[in-house]
Amino acid sequence: MEVTEKTRCLIIGSGPAGYTAAIYAGRANLSPILYEGLQPGGQLTTTTEVENFPGYPEGVDGTQLMEDLKKQAARFGADIRSGLATAADLSKFPYKITIEGEKVIETQTLIIATGATAQYLGLEDEKKYAGMGVSACATCDGFFYRKKTVAVVGGGDTACEEAIYLAGLASKVYLIVRKPFLRASKIMQRRVLDHEKIEVLFEHNAVGLFGDKAVEGVHLVKRRGESDEKAYDLAIDGFFLAIGHKPNSDIFAPYLKTDAIGYIITEGDTPRTKLPGVFAAGDVADSVYRQATTAAGSGCKAAIEAERYLSDHKL
Repeated sequence: MEVTEKTRCLIIGSGPAGYTAAIYAGRANLSPILYEGLQPGGQLTTTTEVENFPGYPEGVDGTQLMEDLKKQAARFGADIRSGLATAADLSKFPYKITIEGEKVIETQTLIIATGATAQYLGLEDEKKYAGMGVSACATCDGFFYRKKTVAVVGGGDTACEEAIYLAGLASKVYLIVRKPFLRASKIMQRRVLDHEKIEVLFEHNAVGLFGDKAVEGVHLVKRRGESDEKAYDLAIDGFFLAIGHKPNSDIFAPYLKTDAIGYIITEGDTPRTKLPGVFAAGDVADSVYRQATTAAGSGCKAAIEAERYLSDHKL
C-alpha cells in the first residue's frame, strides 16, 4: 500500500493525552494530525461528571471536558480527524501508520495515545447503567458514593486497592470474588479482610444489575457446592469493576517494549519509547495512575519531546 500523506507529527488517540499533545504540538507549529479512534474523547466520555480535573471548580461533564480540549487543540492548528489506526510499520524511519485499512500516513514523529480499555463482565446491564452506578474507576467516581453502599468486582491487588479506597468514602463495601480466595498480595488481603467496612463475598458471581434510573442492586449467584447455587439480590448504590484494563497497543507491540499485559514501556519518567521519534502517552503506557490529569501531563511531555526530536534532527 502506497503512502498517501506525509506529516511531521502524527498523534493516534483522542483522550486527555492525545488532545493535550495536539495542543502543545500545534503551538510549536508542528501542524499535527490527530486521529480520534473508535471512541473520540476516550474513556472520559462515558463519565457523567468529572470533579477532579484542574480548572473546573464546579465539576464538568466528561464529554464536555473532551470537547473543550478538542476545541483548544483545533484552535492551535491541529488537524483532528475521525478514523482508526488499523496497522503500523515502525520497522524503519519514517514511520507508517495505516488508517481504516486504506490510507497510509508517513510520519517523522509518532505519539501513541490510544489509552486502555477497562475490562467488564460482559453484562448488558453494565451498558445500561454506564455512568449511572457502574464505574471502572474508584478514584474517578468514588466521591459520588460517600456514605453509600457499593460493590467492587475482582480479587486481585487492584480490586483490593479500590475496595480500600472506597471504604474511606462509602458506608459499606462488598468485594465480589468469583473464587474462594483472593489473588492479591498477602498484605492487601490482610488490609481488606481486617477492614470493618469491607465484606468479602467469596464464590460469588454478579449476573445482573437492577434499578429504576440508576443502580439500586446487583443480582448475585453464590456457589455452595459442586452443583449447588443460591441466587439472591443485594442492595447497592454503586457497582465498580476492578478486573483489569487492556492497553490498546496491539498494532504497535511488535516494534516496542511492552509489559506482559501490553502496556508500552517508556524510558524512565519520559514518554520516549525504544524507537527514536516514537512516544507513548496516557493510559497506554500507564498501568498505575490512569487519571485524566496524569494522561494530560504525559501528552504535554510527548509533544515537547517530539518538537525537540524534530529540531535536533533538523527535520
